Amino acid sequence: MKVTSRITTVALALVSVALLDACRRTPPPPAEPAVDTAAIRIAREDSIRRENERLAEEARRRQQAVQDSINRARAAAEAAQRASDAMRATLTTGITFDFDRSDLRDDARAALDAKVPILMANSNVTIRVAGHADERGSSEYNLALGQRRAAAAKRYLVERGIAEGRIETTSFGEERPACTESNEGCWSQNRRDEFEMTAGGPMLRSGN
Repeated sequence: MKVTSRITTVALALVSVALLDACRRTPPPPAEPAVDTAAIRIAREDSIRRENERLAEEARRRQQAVQDSINRARAAAEAAQRASDAMRATLTTGITFDFDRSDLRDDARAALDAKVPILMANSNVTIRVAGHADERGSSEYNLALGQRRAAAAKRYLVERGIAEGRIETTSFGEERPACTESNEGCWSQNRRDEFEMTAGGPMLRSGN
């Protein structure tokens, strides 16, 4: 019995020695690499900077797109206004006549032809044609002459498709001269039809 106990003790001792030796032979786990906190911080800051730059660029592009849209709209509005002003000037351009005549000259027909497409494209526009005469002749005669001149312009426009009700005529005879000197250069300016818009929107549009 004592022999068996001794053997057991010796065996346990040998096992303990073997385990200790094995432990001494097992290599230690590798050490974790040192953390470079400065590099991590720089990388994070760089990432944040790039993201901020991207967001700023997107905001700049959106703002530029809005500004470009505003600029295009403003340019279109200005172009439309210039075109409207030019058409208004065409509508109100007067015509002149030869002495004691109410028939239309070629230049008067050309001026009236330029008015037709504008009137056709802007059906809400109405006009007044005022006939005038120079100072030669009686007031009654010149008043009638001015009326014939206004009627000639109206008739020409109506024949080209403008509704008669859109054109009003009147005569001032010699009462409203454009020039007051008594010579042919002045009289030729007074033998005229004047055109005035009496209704229509502030913006005229072309028929194109």
